[in-house]
Amino acid sequence: MSKKYGKWIGGTLGWAFGGPLGALFGFAVGSMFDNVDNKPSTQSYSDPQYKTRYRHHTTHDDFVMSLLALSAAIMKADGVSKKSELNFVKSFFEKQFGVAKTNEAMLLLRDLLKRDVPVKQVSEQIRYNMEHALRLQLLHYMFGVARADGEVDKSEVDLIKTISGYLGISNKDYESVLGMFYKDVGHAYSVLEISDSSSNDEVKKAYRKMAIKYHPDKVIHLGEEFKLAAREKFIRVKDAYELIKKERGIK
Repeated sequence: MSKKYGKWIGGTLGWAFGGPLGALFGFAVGSMFDNVDNKPSTQSYSDPQYKTRYRHHTTHDDFVMSLLALSAAIMKADGVSKKSELNFVKSFFEKQFGVAKTNEAMLLLRDLLKRDVPVKQVSEQIRYNMEHALRLQLLHYMFGVARADGEVDKSEVDLIKTISGYLGISNKDYESVLGMFYKDVGHAYSVLEISDSSSNDEVKKAYRKMAIKYHPDKVIHLGEEFKLAAREKFIRVKDAYELIKKERGIK
């Protein structure tokens, strides 16, 4: 194993170190992937038998590898890898993991930006191995990368929606996470997955449901650092509820 990636790859080897993701990272971490041919995988993860037979518990490193691969795909979607996007990823990692690990993550990301990311295959591998709450966290993070430069290119939004589908995320969940990046009442309803014709009681019920759905404890098994990142979604749900309450005069 290359020593420069030791802090990221030194933990438990999970499902991300095989299949398309393993091939994608194999060129960077060397000997760990002696059994990986480093070519884009054509393996299909859409077979229900795969989902039943091979779903594994997601580890810290599984999530990090998935996050970096999808970040690279989003950053390249508009044909230009912007410094602002790279800075967003760097800032996120520094807040969660510290400077040393961030430096390694950036080396991996820069390597990924030189390669074609097989988005469909990678996303399917994630879908059939990663818990739903963590896939929602990845979706939220992708929108953050896309908006890092202050605007979201249509090609980036289109790719995120495509990836969301590959990840097995419903349209309602997609619209909910998308709505978190806007501060108007219309999107606030999307965050709570209800319409503006919902009753006040339905609004309150929806808030309680979404607060449970996006609770940071859903990702606590990955470590405290991921819980901190997940807290942002939880806050966005509360903000959406408060916006609707104010607009309706709900006490």
